[in-house]
Amino acid sequence: MVAQIRKIIDHVSGWLTLYDDGFVDRTWTGPPQFKFMSDPVPPHHHFIDGVATHDLLIDAPKSDLRVRVYLPEAPETGKLPIILHFHGGGFCISQADWFMYYNIYTRLARESGAIVVSTYLRLAPEHRLPAAIDDGYSTLLWLRDLANNKTHQPWLSSKGDFNRVFLIGDSSGGNIVHQVAKKAVCETLHPLRLAGAIPIHPGFVRSVRSKSELVKPQSPMLTLDMLDNFLKMGLPEGSTKDHPITCPMGEGLQGLKLPPYLLCVAEDDLLVATEMEFYEGMKSDGKKIELLVSNGVAHSFYLNKIAIDVDANTSEQTRKLIEGISHFIGSH
Repeated sequence: MVAQIRKIIDHVSGWLTLYDDGFVDRTWTGPPQFKFMSDPVPPHHHFIDGVATHDLLIDAPKSDLRVRVYLPEAPETGKLPIILHFHGGGFCISQADWFMYYNIYTRLARESGAIVVSTYLRLAPEHRLPAAIDDGYSTLLWLRDLANNKTHQPWLSSKGDFNRVFLIGDSSGGNIVHQVAKKAVCETLHPLRLAGAIPIHPGFVRSVRSKSELVKPQSPMLTLDMLDNFLKMGLPEGSTKDHPITCPMGEGLQGLKLPPYLLCVAEDDLLVATEMEFYEGMKSDGKKIELLVSNGVAHSFYLNKIAIDVDANTSEQTRKLIEGISHFIGSH
């Protein structure tokens, strides 16, 4: 019997290889010094540097949807706002327990005094969009069930303020923030209140390259190859980058009562031109939207622990980003 030889049909350097039999290999093949950022961090129910973590199966037995919860060490009095997080990765890679997310979201939980709930999103190409959006929205409805006492989770039920729930997402997770926020306005969430939405460097693009894609430098966190191939594998079959999930600019939102937005952009991001187009469109539609610009840094810079440790500006811009997000949460 002759062994079948797999053929590579798609590849994203360092991150993902897709074979003709449908197998997806996400083994990191890039520079070994970066591998630790994609290593999973086990949950710890005890406090480390002021934060404890817990992984939960939230919708059993109907599905295997899971979340990671970050609980900051805080006084017993008073409820804590809840941040619902959607990770990035071009809809195709990464997990909620990766070190790069653990490193920044333990910090955000600690400095903002908020509970972070991060969804383990289904990944493309095995699960093309809108699967990840459905997972994010299902997590929001689970939080509503907790608010209604239809289900119970000790950390959230006793300590979470369901009147102050915020959506936050990195890169493609920022796209999910916008889509979940739009779905949420059509649903009765009471007694949960969606208090704000925070897309960070969202993957807003067009089929035609924007000016920033043409002139801004590529970075370890985003290259044009990653952008093109991840979206080709992540969007619904037959779609282009002009799909509403990736191209919401100018879609017309006058009839939707969206929560206040804090749009976070980076000056040297490949996607900054289309992100700013989204910002201007939201303002034209009369939506409440604030802008936080990080200067001299590129896409998802704050997830790159190596850059934070060795580059003074990356470290300072990360501090300002966390401070700006914390202020937004504190004022809503």
